[in-house]
Amino acid sequence: MAVLDSLLRRTGATWQVLVKELGAFGVVGGVCFVIDIGLFQLLYAHAGWGAVSAKLVSTVVSMTVAYLAHRHWSFSHRARTGARREYTLFAVINGVTLLLGLALVALARYPLGHEDPWVLQVVNVGSIALGTVVRYACYKRWVFPPSAPVGAAGAALPRS
Repeated sequence: MAVLDSLLRRTGATWQVLVKELGAFGVVGGVCFVIDIGLFQLLYAHAGWGAVSAKLVSTVVSMTVAYLAHRHWSFSHRARTGARREYTLFAVINGVTLLLGLALVALARYPLGHEDPWVLQVVNVGSIALGTVVRYACYKRWVFPPSAPVGAAGAALPRS
């Protein structure tokens, strides 16, 4: 019975952490989504920037806001491995998803010839959705890794 009790407590704690992570990730993502979409629309449709340049700037701004929010809220319970290391990995992961977004917007704009801001916005939203799934998995794995388990003597156990 004690083993079952312990398992239920650990499982409950694991679910609570996952719900906290996903909830915060969703809120941060929602805010950064609005920043990305709004800034893209402002730059492309109203300021006369090119579609790819507007996408680049909107993504870099929203990425920086996302890093700070994820570090201090979404994944605040995970190991701290240093802001320089984390931001570098965060930027690389976001760079890969940025390139994906740029490629999709550029494909729609140039070879396919779409100029309508709403068509390009749909492509932009699709690239953000795809990038979100990739980013969450990568952040958990590499940017904000789990804390190392602590042994009975208080020393960190090696990770497998």
